[in-house]
Amino acid sequence: MDQPPLRLTLRQLSVFVAVARHGSTIAAADGLAMSQSAVSAALADLERALQRPLFDRIARRLSINETGRQFFPRALSLLDQAHELERFAAQGGVELRIAASNTIGSYLLPTLLTGFRHAQTAPCTLDLRIGNTQDVLQALLRLDVDIGLIEGTCHEPELRAVHWGDDEMVVVAGAGHPLAQRAGDMEALRDADWVVRERGSGTREIIEQRLAPLLGQLRFALELGNAEAVKRAVMSGFGVSCLSLHVVADELARGELVALRAGLPRWVRPFQLVVHQDKYPTQGLLAFTEYLREKAPAVAD
Repeated sequence: MDQPPLRLTLRQLSVFVAVARHGSTIAAADGLAMSQSAVSAALADLERALQRPLFDRIARRLSINETGRQFFPRALSLLDQAHELERFAAQGGVELRIAASNTIGSYLLPTLLTGFRHAQTAPCTLDLRIGNTQDVLQALLRLDVDIGLIEGTCHEPELRAVHWGDDEMVVVAGAGHPLAQRAGDMEALRDADWVVRERGSGTREIIEQRLAPLLGQLRFALELGNAEAVKRAVMSGFGVSCLSLHVVADELARGELVALRAGLPRWVRPFQLVVHQDKYPTQGLLAFTEYLREKAPAVAD
């Protein structure tokens, strides 16, 4: 039996997603290269077809309502499928938006993205955004990106996280720091000035949840927004920190940094691959996920 004709159009869905993301018909019109009146008309047609509003109108402002919030990921999934059909008709191709936390995005993904792109036989466009773990999770919740890679933990019920690889954490000091000559002094380590990442970072989480309970109250003397800045501050002698081995391996090998074991246990943290549970799994996303699993980082025994 034939299906009844669709009352919804892809244009209406595109308009709805743009208005939901930008928060106004004016901004959505700019992003879609349409007139504001055309955007407003398409949104009104969509709401009539659904027989319910998707936004609350308050003093000429649009605020997405509960129906709109539930409709958003489904509309985006249909648009993703439509874009995939277009790419298929145009001889294929991969287009992915990726978000990664600092260590993964800065030290692992550049090489992985190069390898993945070279492995594709069709055009491949990759957009990488780097932030801390919370930045990545928020981008996934907004469906601004297709996939996320994090060093911290994910507690969001709308997101699906799977173990991707492992990362060893190392407490380090600059070669000229007094603790470099007393690497086993636990008390001196407790009293040291610590250089740390900002809140929301997976690296900061390790220090607060693993190190602080062992050492006691730590003195956070300097807070910085990325791992490279933390490493540079430690190398200059400002204080000590705990960083990924991926971040400090070269400096340890050259003797510019010293690992401070101080009787501490070995810490291996998981890297996680995260997607939104409502995200449509395009062929490009599936291929990228499989490639990442094949190249998953591991730590030496």
